[in-house]
Order: sequence, then C-alpha cells, then structure tokens
Amino acid sequence: MNTARMEAFSDGVIAVIITIMVLELKVPESTDWKALYSLHPKFISYVLSFLYVGLYWNNHHHMLHYLHKVNGGILWSNLFFLFCLSLIPFGTAWMGEHHFVERTTLFYGILLIMVAIAYANLSYRIKKQEGKGSEFSLAIGNSVKEKASIILYLIGIISSFYYPYLALVFYYIVAMIWIIPDRRLEKKE
Repeated sequence: MNTARMEAFSDGVIAVIITIMVLELKVPESTDWKALYSLHPKFISYVLSFLYVGLYWNNHHHMLHYLHKVNGGILWSNLFFLFCLSLIPFGTAWMGEHHFVERTTLFYGILLIMVAIAYANLSYRIKKQEGKGSEFSLAIGNSVKEKASIILYLIGIISSFYYPYLALVFYYIVAMIWIIPDRRLEKKE
C-alpha cells in the first residue's frame, strides 16, 4: 500500500485533535478584561498543546515523504502514535482547568513522553522498512534532539512535584527545540 491513505487519515485525526482543543476555550460570560484574564491557564495550555500537535504534524509530514510503502507494523505504529497524540486535548483541558496543579502537569509530561515514544517507534518502523542505507535512515542519523527532549520531559515531570509552573517551562523548552522543522527530514518535494 502506498502512503497517501495513511497520511490523509493522520492529517484528519490531527485536525480533529486541534479542533477539540480549541473547543475547550469557552467564551467568557462578561466583557471585562478580568473575565478574559481568568482564561489564561486554559489559553497557556492550549498554546503549548497547539505547538506540540503542530510540531508533530509537521515532522510526521516530512517523515512520510521518505516512506515508499506501508506495511502492517507501520500502520499499527502510526495508529499508536495518533492514539497517544489524541490524549493531548484531555491533558490540556485538565491542566488548564485546574491551573497547573502538580498532578495535571505530571500527567501532561507523561503524555508528552508517550507521544515522543510512539513517534520514535513509528520512525524505527519506517527505518526498518526502508532499510539501513535508505535516505530516511541517513537523514535520521543521530538522535540528539530526541534524547535531549526525553531528558527535559523527565526534568519537567520531576519539577511538577515541587514547582508545576517550572514543569511548563521545560515542556515549552522542548517545543522550542523542535519549532524549526527537523532539517534532517526536510527534502525537496
């Protein structure tokens, strides 16, 4: 099977994830600035999650351009990745609703690690499918950003026990590391 169907399905799921997240931002009942300011925890959570979903969508798009055909392992790995990513709206809403208390930032960090592991698994399956000497394998090369991300996620998770807002800083740092598309995977299309 070619990759078009898997990519279209993934794009649809990711679009729904973003839609669900924005629907959690309810319009304030009054028109004063204080009412709008009261939404800031939800808005901060939304921005962070939107960044992550957008980053994964972007890198997923680039990664699939290296894939020539899809097998069952890749399909299941992609579904697992989408499953983990689909939990982000729940973590976003919980964290924003409860103003970043320790359990919510801890849970959110665990979700971020789950998505990272699922994405790494998908990447591994594609590398295995395409072969060690493939363009994809050569493009992936080292995994410094991936390892740094996991370390920062773990520091964020530990921070959430003591300073939940500090955990958010670490989660934002990881997003900033990935804000520039993974140049290893970009190629002329």
